[in-house]
Amino acid sequence: MSRVLAGPWAGQLLGDYGADVVKVERPGAGDDTRQWGPPWLAGKEGGESAYFLSTNRNKRSITIDLSTEHGQALMRELVGKADVVIENFKVGTLDRYGLDAASMLAINPRLIVCSISGFGRTGPRASEPGYDAMIQASAGLMSITGEPDEVGGGPQKVGVAIADIMAGMYAVTAVLAALNARAVSGRGQHIDVPLYDSQVAWLANQNMNFLVGGMVPGRMGTGHPNLVPYQAFPTADGAIMLAVGNDRQFAATMDCLGLGEYATDPRFARNRDRIHNRASLVAMMTEAFATQGSAHWIAELMAHGVPAGPINDIREVLTNEHAQQRGLVRTLDNSAGDAVPMVANPVMFDATPVRYERAPPLLGEHTEEVLQEWLGYSPERIAALRNATVI
Repeated sequence: MSRVLAGPWAGQLLGDYGADVVKVERPGAGDDTRQWGPPWLAGKEGGESAYFLSTNRNKRSITIDLSTEHGQALMRELVGKADVVIENFKVGTLDRYGLDAASMLAINPRLIVCSISGFGRTGPRASEPGYDAMIQASAGLMSITGEPDEVGGGPQKVGVAIADIMAGMYAVTAVLAALNARAVSGRGQHIDVPLYDSQVAWLANQNMNFLVGGMVPGRMGTGHPNLVPYQAFPTADGAIMLAVGNDRQFAATMDCLGLGEYATDPRFARNRDRIHNRASLVAMMTEAFATQGSAHWIAELMAHGVPAGPINDIREVLTNEHAQQRGLVRTLDNSAGDAVPMVANPVMFDATPVRYERAPPLLGEHTEEVLQEWLGYSPERIAALRNATVI
C-alpha cells in the first residue's frame, strides 16, 4: 500500500528476492508516478512513465478504493492472508479506515507492518508529509552537497531521490529481520521507518565528524572531509576522480605526477598533514594534472595501484563493456507487448538468484487474479465489486 518511491523501492527489492508482491493502487489513477513523464514507455504519452518503471518490477497490481467501506473490508481480508504490509500513507490516514497497524495485527498476529513516513509515527513532526527534496534539505544532506560558498557555490540536492531510496533499503532490511524474528517468536510487529531519521543515520562519518570534533561539516564539492587528495581534478581533455586512501597511495600519486619529492614533505607526508595543507597541495596537483589527458592519468595511476577513474555520464555507464559483461541492463515484456528495459538488481546469489519474472504491471492488471488466488472470490463476486467501483 505504498506509492512514489520509498515503499515501492522496498517492494521491488522484496519481489526481486522472491516475494509475491501485490501493489494496491487507487482505481483509475494508481501510483502517482505512473504519470510522472515524459519519457513514456514506447513513446505512448500518458502510458507508463520511466519513473514508475524504475521501481515496480516483479509486482502484481490490484485496484481497491480504500475510501469505501467495501474497499476497507476487502483490504482486511487480504491483510489476513499476507506476511508483510508496506504502507506510506500520511500518519493517521489508515486509522480512519480501520487499517492502522494495531488493527491489522489484530486480524493477523503474524503480520509484519512496515510504515514509511516523512518523520515517523511519533514526535512533533509526525503529521507532516515528507518528500525527498525537503528531506535532503532539512535532514542535512544539502548542507554538505555542492561547492563551498567561497567559490560561489550553494546547497545542492543529490541527482536521484536518495532519501527515499535509502529509506526503502532500510525498510527491506527491517522487514527481513522482522521475518527472521517471527520465525523464532511466531509474532509479527510494526516497523516505523521515517525518511528523515533514515537520512540522518546515513550521514555516517559526517555525523561523527561533528559529534567527535565539534565542527559543523560544510560543502566541499567533490572533496572529502577526512582524506586528501580525494576529489575530482581537471585534466587536459576532461576530468578524473582521484581517491587516495592512504599514505602509500599518496606517494605513488606524486610519483606519477612528477612531484615525488613532495611525498616526504612534512606538510604532506601524512594524511592529517595534508588535511591542514589541503589548498596548497590541491593547487600543485591541479597544475600537474592539466598537462595530460584523462586516459593518460588513469592508466598511470592504476598502474601504480592508485584508485582513479573517469567521470562517466549515464549513457556510458549503461552501455560500456562492464555493463554488458555484468548484465546491468535487462529487458522484460509487459502484458501489452512492450519491451521494458530495466537496471538489474546488483546482488548476485549463487543458490537463489534474483528473479526477473514480471515487468512493472499495468494499472489493476492482476485484480481478478489476486482476488481469486488469495481469497477464492468467484467471477460473479469480483464483477459485483467492479460494478460498485470498489475495485
